[in-house]
Amino acid sequence: MATRSACRALERRFASAAAAAAAAAAARPLVAEVRSQRNAVFSREQARQRALYPRIEKIEVSMQGPGLDGTLLVMNRGMSTPLSCARHLTEYHVNNSVLALVDGEPWPLHQPLTDSCSMTLLTFKDSDPTLANQAYWRSCAALLGQVLQTAFKDDYTVELLSTPEVPVTSGAFCCDVALDPQLDSWTPSEESLRSLTKGAQQLIHKDLPWEPLEVAPSVALEVFSHSRCKQEEVEEKAAQHPKGRVTLYRCGDHVLLSAGPLVARTGLCSQYEVTALHSLGQGPWGLHRRAQGLSLPLQLQAHHTVWRKLRQRAEKLVEVSRLEEAAPPSPPDSTPPPTSQ
Repeated sequence: MATRSACRALERRFASAAAAAAAAAAARPLVAEVRSQRNAVFSREQARQRALYPRIEKIEVSMQGPGLDGTLLVMNRGMSTPLSCARHLTEYHVNNSVLALVDGEPWPLHQPLTDSCSMTLLTFKDSDPTLANQAYWRSCAALLGQVLQTAFKDDYTVELLSTPEVPVTSGAFCCDVALDPQLDSWTPSEESLRSLTKGAQQLIHKDLPWEPLEVAPSVALEVFSHSRCKQEEVEEKAAQHPKGRVTLYRCGDHVLLSAGPLVARTGLCSQYEVTALHSLGQGPWGLHRRAQGLSLPLQLQAHHTVWRKLRQRAEKLVEVSRLEEAAPPSPPDSTPPPTSQ
């Protein structure tokens, strides 16, 4: 009799826990709803900023670089971007430009110009491609985060954590994530990693632009209103910015925070592979994991034997605390879940 009562009590406990989990899942907004809300806020702020320049005003852009010194372009304030300038030059500049230097400062190719300036278009084959490589590594990590955000069924939460800034010499780009507690015991298989790689390659094939938007913290907090983790990151980044602002990017329907400039478009990536998903242990947002990958841009290809060696290195856990004391980034050496919805 006592055993039967204990079994019934256990059944009631499990039923109560299941009901609580179901209620929590029902209260949680769908991934598509969250993405739609973030997109709507991004588009609204983007339109507001564009409306700050109701009349066409001209600015002068003095181009710098091989074969361009002395070239002067007359462009539109608040409308023209470095990519607009590239389109006035040659197809090479349009297809190969990764980032711009505007008055010596790194500038995303899709970010409007607001004053007359000097400009240099950067490529991966420059004599010093450090800035281009940094932006590329950061962009590869952003792409990995975008894939992780949609790789799992709606039953599972995916919280993208602050992306660690790692140099190219680390051997892998990184994206930290906290998955749903239901997945704490899950260990990704090679098939799971291939599925994530396929998701990234699909985004690369679409050749989507990374649209930058510098905003006030209040706007970013509204964008990430469903994520306390991202709201804390917004507050941290705003505190570090000299003007107290943060930079958002949009790629397709995915809106993200970035610690620095990204390259112009996903199509600049070529060889790309997700190599590992390491457990970092329990943290403030649950079990923290570090997804890692390897990539080379369109202009720099590696033979499959070289790629295999690079991949083996990229599988090893990148320990960020050690890298913070490392030298500045340098160019790369040339020589069940996840389930797509």
